[in-house]
Amino acid sequence: MLDIKFICENPDLVKENIKKKFKDSKLPLVDEVIELYNKKCDANSRANELRANRNKISKQIGMLMGQGKRDEAEEMKKLVSEQAEELKALEEKEAEYGKLVLEAQMKIPNIVDESVPVGRDDSENVEVTCYGEKWEPDFEIPYHTDIMAAFDGIDKEAAGKVAGEGFYYLMGDIARLHSAVLSYARDFMIDKGFTYCIPPFMIRSNVVTGVMSFEEMDAMMYKIEGEDLYLIGTSEHSMIGKFIDTITPEEKLPLTLTSYSPCFRKEKGAHGIEERGIYRIHQFEKQEMIVICKPEESMDWFNKMWNYSVELFRNLDIPVRTLECCTGDLADLKVKSYDIEAWSPKQQKYFEVCSCSNLGDAQARRLGIRVKGEGGKKYLAHTLNNTVVAPPRMLIAFLENNLQFDGQKYSVKIPKALQPYMGGKEIIESK
Repeated sequence: MLDIKFICENPDLVKENIKKKFKDSKLPLVDEVIELYNKKCDANSRANELRANRNKISKQIGMLMGQGKRDEAEEMKKLVSEQAEELKALEEKEAEYGKLVLEAQMKIPNIVDESVPVGRDDSENVEVTCYGEKWEPDFEIPYHTDIMAAFDGIDKEAAGKVAGEGFYYLMGDIARLHSAVLSYARDFMIDKGFTYCIPPFMIRSNVVTGVMSFEEMDAMMYKIEGEDLYLIGTSEHSMIGKFIDTITPEEKLPLTLTSYSPCFRKEKGAHGIEERGIYRIHQFEKQEMIVICKPEESMDWFNKMWNYSVELFRNLDIPVRTLECCTGDLADLKVKSYDIEAWSPKQQKYFEVCSCSNLGDAQARRLGIRVKGEGGKKYLAHTLNNTVVAPPRMLIAFLENNLQFDGQKYSVKIPKALQPYMGGKEIIESK
């Protein structure tokens, strides 16, 4: 969310940024929010004038009463009463305008970083670099749920009866592999100096609107009926919310956290080969990384964070590439974002497994996350987040890239980094 004074002082820049994101329908919001803010300021100015006048008249009434001039004092009291009604009306208008300003303000996209390529949608994202050789096997790789089924590792049919489409049971070695990946990701981030956290899996509406746009909320979040609570779509939501209305001494920055949670998403409109199986599901588990830092350090942390994801995937023998998201593919709060995509030997293409984002001070402004600097000066922190791993999608990439076939049965190689979490196993074999 942009500062209202910045919008008022830079309307052309804000409009140009909206055009870069190909969201011209939001252009009227700029003039609208400026007009509303001016009305709020006018109401506030008149209200302050009346408050000052009330104090002045109150002193005059006291003097008149002391001088025995009761009639004049009564006339002054009538004036105070009339102005009190006007003041009440102005305060109501001020509150109403303030609410409307905030609503419009929260719909205006954040200013994207100058380095972000201009593009209409994800088809115009830009490849930054690739890591690892694409594996092209000499046998046909089955669809990922068929691989899992060969190990007696998945049951979607039973899950459909229990919870409906978009859910699954993982079992045996596949379930153990799923947990091993999460455990390895946890320790990987701890070794990078991050503090491990398990956050609440539900958050209140003020936190939801603090961490994401209204459009994202509607598309993603499940609301608990009859409660001011939402199931989280990622632990970033509750982890950033942890710092709502806080002031952190500058010397304690950066705050680097890695969190585990289940995640719950509506996944509206999912379809196609990447939407079948367990590519897009309503419930999954995830290890996340969160950084809260000084503004001048946020881009350095952004580069560190996406590199951590690349390192982790390469440790698991999975080829990956990084894509820079273009302006039209950035969510409204994001300043800059990279997607990390894993190679799929089955599809002979890359698919997204991580998303690293710098949100500047947008979330901090919404949630009141401030820093106390030198001389007691307070300013807004910058917030960043990145996926460490999100099984089972990451598990798909792992299985496809480590699959072996001897003509009769399948097996999966377990990389050295993961072997301690798999009871020392170097390989698992299909049933």
